[in-house]
Amino acid sequence: MADELSVQLLLVEDDHLLRLDAEELLTENGFQVTSVSTGEEAFAALDRDAENFSGVITDIRLGKGANGWQVGQHARQCVASIPIVYVTADSAAEWTSHGVPNSVLIQKPFVPAQLIAAISGLLNQTSMTSAGC
Repeated sequence: MADELSVQLLLVEDDHLLRLDAEELLTENGFQVTSVSTGEEAFAALDRDAENFSGVITDIRLGKGANGWQVGQHARQCVASIPIVYVTADSAAEWTSHGVPNSVLIQKPFVPAQLIAAISGLLNQTSMTSAGC
């Protein structure tokens, strides 16, 4: 995996306090974080800088507009192998039909270590599978 200090993540969470908590957790663990609160903001960030993001962490329910499933799909249209971590309180059953392959789903509430383990594991898998290219 690349040096964690250079790992830029896109965080998509509509709840302000949860977004701040997740951003702080990720930053404390050595990640650089760009955080947005809507699916549309996530689309814009991906359209602008997709190649600079090493991974995406998105809540499923983002209020009005695009949801987390759509964010994950858009991210994969921009970068086919980008790791996606979905976070949800009530949409886990939809993961198999709406989520993208090689992603992880975490159910709320979760302990902070679960989020770090999920994104780190996906980043490690991605770097191992792309190492031979």
